[in-house]
Amino acid sequence: MNDVPDRARVRTIRPARTDLDVTVRVPGSKSITNRALLLAALASGPSTLRGALAADDTLTFAAGLRALGFAVDAEEAAGWRVQGAAGRIPAAEADVFCAEAGTAARFLLAACAAGEGSYRLDAGAQLRRRPLAQLLEALRAQGARTAPRDASHLPLTLEARGLTGGSLRLRGGTSSQFISALLIAAPLGHAPLDLAVDGLVSRPYVDMTLAMMAQFGVEAERRGHECFRVVPSAYAGRDYAVEPDASTASYFFAAAAVTGGRVRVLGLRRDGCLQGDTRFLDVLEAMGCSVSDEPDGVVVAGPGTPAGLTVDMSDISDTFMTLAAVAPFASSPVTITGIANMRLKESDRIAAMESNLRRLGVKTASGPDFLRVYPGTPTGGRIDPHGDHRVAMSFAVLGSRVPGVIVEDPGCVSKTCPDFFELWTALEQETA
Repeated sequence: MNDVPDRARVRTIRPARTDLDVTVRVPGSKSITNRALLLAALASGPSTLRGALAADDTLTFAAGLRALGFAVDAEEAAGWRVQGAAGRIPAAEADVFCAEAGTAARFLLAACAAGEGSYRLDAGAQLRRRPLAQLLEALRAQGARTAPRDASHLPLTLEARGLTGGSLRLRGGTSSQFISALLIAAPLGHAPLDLAVDGLVSRPYVDMTLAMMAQFGVEAERRGHECFRVVPSAYAGRDYAVEPDASTASYFFAAAAVTGGRVRVLGLRRDGCLQGDTRFLDVLEAMGCSVSDEPDGVVVAGPGTPAGLTVDMSDISDTFMTLAAVAPFASSPVTITGIANMRLKESDRIAAMESNLRRLGVKTASGPDFLRVYPGTPTGGRIDPHGDHRVAMSFAVLGSRVPGVIVEDPGCVSKTCPDFFELWTALEQETA
């Protein structure tokens, strides 16, 4: 009942200011923050995470680590301090609530399986519906037991006696988080893990995981694109700087694309960035935007009327909704493919984008793994984000050009960017 007042609120998006030219600083990457939290907890010695994101998903992850006995101290000025437990799970018994944080459910589950004890994991209503079967099968194959025995969703109890390692083969089409979870936990196993993945989706997130494991001292061997070998080894604590969130930045860049304005995001880099979602900038370039790397960040200048295109976004699927919000203003249809797994996220994201675009008078077509958006003249209207932060943030992009866009339940953005709408006001026209 506590969330009823928030869900009663709405946010009206004001069109972007004339001759838009703004500079914004977005918070740290959620994906990097949660990986860094776990790697630091499993490492020997202390770590300080600078620029880490403080949002629902990362606070949930940190709370889950504390429930497992790890020392995690969030100090806003100095950064988050984590005292590593040298590859052990300190608590032999714990209750871990994952709220709606998918990375918490997947990563902490695998980490617990590497420990020794009994761990009860539960989640909020959305996350309880999201699949875990492949990850649980992989953990059971390495010696973990679950109650119920054939559990495929949260809640569940995990009885852990360490990971045996060995050879595993997984389908990769559901969630790259399963692969990342197994890879991060593998160095804690009793024997090497040889993991083969068929049809890996969101590959850049696995690349991020491997790069961050190496930054914390563990090199995984990659054999081709979809085979991995990890031997038992130890992570080492360190000072770690978290990059700005490229997924959050995509909405600000997209506003430049649809308005013909100019937006700079401080601290972001295309070269050397861990986050695959910087490839969204390549999509904007293909649509006619100018993208430049400058000493203090990335700048996008929009054409006002982007070009239509067909693009496979399987590697950067979290930004497909941003593109869908740009698409009504394109000169020809925009077809987004490779996004079947987006039907299994916080919402059915394809359906959520399509239904809301249609509310605003935009013609669309869709299938199991694609969304096509036709050029049009959107009207204002109310947007139901279905509790999904990325749907809510995407329609701010459309509202930057169309008066009267009203986002229901704006508080859902607290999952990854609590201050999103406050940051967005830098783009909006002043009220009279």
